[in-house]
Amino acid sequence: MTPKKDRIIQRLIRWAEEHDSVRAMLLTSTRTIPNASLDLFSDYDVILAVNDIRPYYEDRSWLEAFGSVLVLYRDPIQEYYGFEVFAYITQYEDGLKIDFTLYSLEILHRIAADPVLPDDLDIGYRVLLDKDGLTTDLKPPTFNAYIPNPPDESTYMTVIEEFFHETTYVAKLLWRDELMPAKYSLDTVIKLQHLRQMLEWQVEIDHDWTVKPGLFGKGLKKRLGPEIWAEVEGTFAGADLEENWEALFKSITLFRKIAVNVGKALGYKYPYSLDGRMLTYLHKAKSLEPQAKAFL
Repeated sequence: MTPKKDRIIQRLIRWAEEHDSVRAMLLTSTRTIPNASLDLFSDYDVILAVNDIRPYYEDRSWLEAFGSVLVLYRDPIQEYYGFEVFAYITQYEDGLKIDFTLYSLEILHRIAADPVLPDDLDIGYRVLLDKDGLTTDLKPPTFNAYIPNPPDESTYMTVIEEFFHETTYVAKLLWRDELMPAKYSLDTVIKLQHLRQMLEWQVEIDHDWTVKPGLFGKGLKKRLGPEIWAEVEGTFAGADLEENWEALFKSITLFRKIAVNVGKALGYKYPYSLDGRMLTYLHKAKSLEPQAKAFL
């Protein structure tokens, strides 16, 4: 949808026009990326360049101009290019979500003078309003921000080693019947961090390193083949301890498959010796009696 047809963008522009302290407004991120997939939950990422960010930080009532606020995350004031900036991640009751970032005016001057756009603009931006020509000298976005480079061999090996190291925590915690920390290690560290990283490298290899990974694995289902995604789904389990042991070993099987493929594509050797030793250790841990006194 073009800005002229988007009622939310038009409401934002009208509001900014009516507030003298707002000197420029930019739309960034997904809604400015060509051919981006949008749906009813797609948010609006808006930068407001203002004379003084403090009044907007101290009094949040201005957010109500766009609807009834359901819940808000308030990012603290920080320095960016040496000047103050903050963000309000705003969810409205009608489903609208607007992520407002408030810039001091000097920030746009600094960005315009920089030879390279910062990532949060290089990902894509569109000027919605500029009362003073602050954005005239901004470079056009390349849309290449956040697209990763191939990992070196040390980085590849570190992900593998950290993945297997974390499996020892899962085994220990499942043996102790400590479900909550075991799920954290299995689902958050092993899968969301290390397996996700390997899957994203596989996606980049398949797309010649041109894809911006989604946050926390967003978009992986669409980019991985249905067979691989079915294996990903198989790594999730409920509260049953035996199911979580199975999920752990399924995670290892999938991680190995993807890591071997990634290694071959990049010219790195997968550490089969480490893999084998880890499986021996984990199966031994699984076979221990609940009251075992020795790791035999």
